[in-house]
Amino acid sequence: MMWESVIGLEIHVQLATQSKIFSDARTAFGAQPNAQACAVDLGLPGVLPVINERAVEMAIKFGLAIGAEINLHSIFDRKNYFYPDLPKGYQISQFETPIVGTGCIEITTASGTRQIGITRAHLEEDAGKSVHDQYPSQTAIDLNRAGTPLLEIVSEPDMRNAQEAAHYFRKMHALVTYLGICDGNLAEGSMRCDANVSVRPQGQAAFGERTEIKNINSFRFVEQAIEFEIARQIDVLEAGGSISRETRLYDPDRNETRSMRGKEMSEDYRYFPDPDLLPLEVSQAYVDELRSQLPELPDDRKARYVRELELSEYDASALSLDLQRAEYFEEAFTASGNAKLTANWVMGEISAYLNKHDLSIAQCPVDAKNLAVLIQRLDDQTLSSKTAKTLFEALAHPEEIRSVDQLIGDLNLAQVSDDGALTQIIEGLIEEHPQQFAELCAGKTKMMGFFVGQVMRATEGKANPKQVNEIINGKL
Repeated sequence: MMWESVIGLEIHVQLATQSKIFSDARTAFGAQPNAQACAVDLGLPGVLPVINERAVEMAIKFGLAIGAEINLHSIFDRKNYFYPDLPKGYQISQFETPIVGTGCIEITTASGTRQIGITRAHLEEDAGKSVHDQYPSQTAIDLNRAGTPLLEIVSEPDMRNAQEAAHYFRKMHALVTYLGICDGNLAEGSMRCDANVSVRPQGQAAFGERTEIKNINSFRFVEQAIEFEIARQIDVLEAGGSISRETRLYDPDRNETRSMRGKEMSEDYRYFPDPDLLPLEVSQAYVDELRSQLPELPDDRKARYVRELELSEYDASALSLDLQRAEYFEEAFTASGNAKLTANWVMGEISAYLNKHDLSIAQCPVDAKNLAVLIQRLDDQTLSSKTAKTLFEALAHPEEIRSVDQLIGDLNLAQVSDDGALTQIIEGLIEEHPQQFAELCAGKTKMMGFFVGQVMRATEGKANPKQVNEIINGKL
């Protein structure tokens, strides 16, 4: 039997406010446990929540960026459940009337371009954190995170494979970082997602029973977790079993999902409007003002790269999907004057180096200005492609502070472009290899590669290959 997977994501975005959503407690990451939890966050008697205007502003900007309906009237609800890290016994969220309604974003993968619908995006407060590895027989509770503003983005079940889900998560990451509403730090939990996964026989309209994989905080883990879960569900069904509606956790070390608990339904949370918070009312004029403040978004930047810089769709998409990488690229190509060559280096050597050393573009040891000079020296043929890579390594691991041009001189990396010197080398090689030269003259074109390689060996890779080819052709 052929199977089709159905996937939807719920992405939790930690909004980049200085204070919490309903109190003035700080939200800085890494503070001492429980140092940033105030009476409001703890739900102590006699306190009242007050909405953070900046969180509202950020939610609306997100809604505008995805072309969503902005609800001028929205309501906060109490979501009731009992966990040790939820001191109030309920979470303030939005249920029936969220601030952001339906919208969509476009993703492009190897299987093509698709529109992914977004059901809603609502504001809510985060819970605290249970710490299980600090004491051998006890669980510690850190309430610093309690009350941190979240925007929960709920997609339609429009994704059909793990690759689409991972790309959707990447695209959402790009969107919130471009908007400046989230720092996008996955390792610190600034963005995480829950994946709802089901399978059904191909051609069947009705959805299969779904499971929810909780708290995935990596693009790679999203793809791996969903791929495993799809395969697991197919195995269960083909063996004659049934899928239980449950919440599962992904273990990246074992690359598997495992059961956590039965899946809660909305009625389990006993939602009701929060009596301590008035309905949230915003004006159309306020929404229009925020619309005018929107920055250039990833799709717009991609289109500009294709239109103005004549980059390929692939390069433009890859560069624009990460804000820091896009800004690094723009600084480098503006200084170098060669967008295509700069893009090749950012996508090639730079990305390979960062991946090898597990670094972000912000941690790149070769700054954009130095990369620009390297590009210029490639452009004016001071460097060959080989010596440029040697120079890059020297810039990435400097023994002392030296300019690009100083390094070129000190390391003797300048390309050999002297016609007389190259001619002398080539004539010597022709004398040493008369048979190969005769074959070249007879039309055996692969012998050209042989002679070019010999020249490169003789010059330690510093000969100008274009000149070498021209001189050899002149000898035929």
